[in-house]
Amino acid sequence: MKQDIHPQNYRPIIFEDQGSGSRFLISSTVETDQVATWDDGKEYPLYLVEISSASHPFYTGVKTTIDRANRVKKFQERAQKAGK
Repeated sequence: MKQDIHPQNYRPIIFEDQGSGSRFLISSTVETDQVATWDDGKEYPLYLVEISSASHPFYTGVKTTIDRANRVKKFQERAQKAGK
């Protein structure tokens, strides 16, 4: 087997879905500065994600609109001004 080809920072990380609040403990190499406590009482790096399988419409079967930057509202306001 080849030596020194695997990443050195492969470790367990908590991924937290901001939409549903669900958390997953998965090994990854993603960089993060945040830390959180898992159910086992140990601290792990925390990485926040906007969408995961817990909130994505394909997996949940529920259609939702996630608009954190108010883009839909801004578009509707511009459309109303243009229509006048």
